[in-house]
Amino acid sequence: MASNQQDQHRESLKEKFTTLLGPSAFHSGWSSLLTLDPEFFSASLHLASVPRQKSHLPPKDQALISLAVDSAATHLYTPGIRAHVATALAEGATLPEILEVIELSSTLGIHACNIGVPLLVEVLKEEGLFTEAITRPFSQHQEQLKSEFTQKRGYWHVFWEDFLRLDPEFFKAYLEFSSVPWTKDVPGHETGGKGVLSPKMKELVYCAFDCAATHLYVPGLKLHMRNALGYGATPGEIVEVLEIATLLGLHAAHVAGPIIQEVVGGKGSA
Repeated sequence: MASNQQDQHRESLKEKFTTLLGPSAFHSGWSSLLTLDPEFFSASLHLASVPRQKSHLPPKDQALISLAVDSAATHLYTPGIRAHVATALAEGATLPEILEVIELSSTLGIHACNIGVPLLVEVLKEEGLFTEAITRPFSQHQEQLKSEFTQKRGYWHVFWEDFLRLDPEFFKAYLEFSSVPWTKDVPGHETGGKGVLSPKMKELVYCAFDCAATHLYVPGLKLHMRNALGYGATPGEIVEVLEIATLLGLHAAHVAGPIIQEVVGGKGSA
């Protein structure tokens, strides 16, 4: 292509991007990719636009799911966070809804205990150590904490058992921390002290960061898929969450593109 034809082609692709994903989604990573490799930009745009076109989830919810993937501690992709906050607001999301996604995503860190504590107990059993500590029945206080967790979070899972048994104090603190999105009153949102997002949407947010390639936390993903179905999610909605999380792979190009342009002095275009 001549230079003028290349420019026209890129402009056409950018217009297509705006039509499919909206102007707020076009950040520096996309811009660099468009400059450096229009063919890959086009294919990436096609991939990213499939969920938007099928819309099992409305655009606002898709933006919030994308925010959960990019803001998770295992990823922290700043350009995406900024773009998805802007898109969510443009699609009608409120500040409390956006903040609730962040609160839900902040629970990812507990997987250190969800994975680590059962492994510790497994090792202790194999070594025949501290048998009483890892087998004793729950105290009345621990039973109360289990009941409170079940009431506030809407489920119980076996991976909480050892954690509660070995450190009820930290479990109690995590219960308080993780329950905030499920129990708080938000002015202007009449949800009866249950946060602002629906239980189904909360569970889909958990699915989003558990399934992301930077985390792949299988026990949690299966649990939250089951919970989401229990709250009325469809297979199509859950698959769409997985598709949105798949787009994390594009960030290899989105992060590298601006760096490549900087290193080669902006002369990397075809």
